[in-house]
Amino acid sequence: MKKFEDYFLAFNRWTLILILGAMSVIIFTNVVLRYTTDQSIEWAEEVARHMMIWLTFVGCGPVLRYGGHIAIDNLQDALPNRAAQLLRLLIALLITGFCIFAIWFGLQYMDRTQYQITPATQISFAWIYLALPLGMSMTLIHWLLIVRSYIARREFASDAHFDATASASL
Repeated sequence: MKKFEDYFLAFNRWTLILILGAMSVIIFTNVVLRYTTDQSIEWAEEVARHMMIWLTFVGCGPVLRYGGHIAIDNLQDALPNRAAQLLRLLIALLITGFCIFAIWFGLQYMDRTQYQITPATQISFAWIYLALPLGMSMTLIHWLLIVRSYIARREFASDAHFDATASASL
């Protein structure tokens, strides 16, 4: 299971790196062209916007995995250990339910928008909205890999390169 987790996390991270890198190159190139030639790439803004949507949903899982999302944990801190575990179990069930709902809703939304075409690139909006069910599926996998330690000990996955507390204070 650890090997799957490592490969899955690496795949998720590299996907984010590639999308962000491509988006940065497209935006930079468009800005340079606009100021040097007074011309711009017609599809650059649209593609960058769609890449941002993909970054949001594909990036949700790793952030959840390391405890980087906003959380109000005063109640957990005030409760005795057993009650805090029960509260974390409830939170875990709510997060799992939300992921499943978002996957289902995303698939329904893709189905409804499959015949709508983006203006500049002329692709189906379903490809853009695939980010929701795919990203939430990946988030659910990340969540299921860490949920036991979260419920039992309030631990998220650790990473030498990421400090959720420091990130939250920015």
